[in-house]
Amino acid sequence: MNGTEPKIEIFKPFGEAFELTKKILFQPFDLTKWLVTGFAAFLSGHFGGVGINFPSPFGNFQPHRADQIIRPHFGQWQPWLQITVAFFAVLVFGLIIVIMWLKARGNFIFTDCIVRNRAAIVEPWREYRKKGNSYFLFFLALILAVLVLAAIMLAIFVAIGWVGHHAREMSSTVFIGFLLFLFVFWISIGIFIAVVSYFMLPVMYRRRCRALEAFRDVTQLIARNPGSFVLFCLFRIVLILAVVMIGTIVSCATCCTAALPYIGTVILLPLFVCLRSFVLLFVRQCGPNYDVWANYTPPEFLPVLSSGPPVPPPSTSLNPPSSPPAST
Repeated sequence: MNGTEPKIEIFKPFGEAFELTKKILFQPFDLTKWLVTGFAAFLSGHFGGVGINFPSPFGNFQPHRADQIIRPHFGQWQPWLQITVAFFAVLVFGLIIVIMWLKARGNFIFTDCIVRNRAAIVEPWREYRKKGNSYFLFFLALILAVLVLAAIMLAIFVAIGWVGHHAREMSSTVFIGFLLFLFVFWISIGIFIAVVSYFMLPVMYRRRCRALEAFRDVTQLIARNPGSFVLFCLFRIVLILAVVMIGTIVSCATCCTAALPYIGTVILLPLFVCLRSFVLLFVRQCGPNYDVWANYTPPEFLPVLSSGPPVPPPSTSLNPPSSPPAST
């Protein structure tokens, strides 16, 4: 530490996020604002509370009767089985792609609602169109790369199994070691991607940069402050568990109304606003280049954000903060 490194805390930004949530949603309370901000949160992937599995109405269904009904007619529709499966596979894949795209665009809308303390959908949808598309394409390419990597590792796994079949004395050791390696490797990859995705969004929002540039910047930021981000991950896990518990309780208390898409998002909106604000306020501690309120701070946020982020050491890898947009 050279005395110029920013001090990154955990509980301070969470306390600020709690205060920010009160100002956004309760001071004053505006139902229209709740509904619009809730829709933005819904687009960003917060679909509602935790659902409950009810007993199936087919509990007394007898499998042998199904066999008697289906088996005589199976040969008639068997030629269409492959076409039907392929059609539904393409349909599901397309639906996943659309949801990913909407989630990428919705993340910028939800972030904008929090940063500017406004309930807007159309304007941020247009304003952050390029950034949202870049965010989506980056993670789509990342998912494809992960699938290719998984296929390669599966091929290696099969090869090791084949070798172990012909060398029984080393098969057990190699098999267990490889499984342990796969477990640690994929857990690490999942955590890394999740953490980077959390912070790519505020970097892209703040600096109006592309996803790849934000990815490089966030990766370097994590490498410079590994301890702080490990603590963030641990605290984030605790918060997610708390949200799941609260969502389950609220879903039970509202007869599963909170488990419905969008309706549950609106009911649990304070939780989602607080979690997103926590991420923005945490990364804000890393310096002005990570402060989403650097260009514009709503006046009602000044009591919470008046301390300001610490100034980081000079670095040529960071772009200077963009100038505020000219008023019309």
